[in-house]
Amino acid sequence: QVQLVESGGGSVQAGGSLRLSCVASGYINCMAWFRQAPGKEREGVAAIARGRGSTDYADSVKGRFTISQDNAKNTMYLEMNSLKPEDTAMYYCAAAPFAYGSDCHVARVSATYWGQGTQVTVSS
Repeated sequence: QVQLVESGGGSVQAGGSLRLSCVASGYINCMAWFRQAPGKEREGVAAIARGRGSTDYADSVKGRFTISQDNAKNTMYLEMNSLKPEDTAMYYCAAAPFAYGSDCHVARVSATYWGQGTQVTVSS
């Protein structure tokens, strides 16, 4: 069992930035950020294969969001810049212990462990 704890959400104006953090209680190679806005399906935002450091992003956030890690702290980050009102959602940290190689992509990753979520609100 791996526990994930997110932090860093908040309210910002359009064009602003936020950094989300996710501390994991154990090491899992494939980790990702998802988000879910009210009335919408949950979507993968970014994924990272921690061993190789390879990353993958949803088209909607490419060039604006950056996923990274600090292995010493067993922490994953999501740096979000140039935020838009449509980025408003609950953001979830997720870990996929059975995702290898190309499975660690936002469109395909199947997470087993989830954090409690952190709210991001972007106003226009």
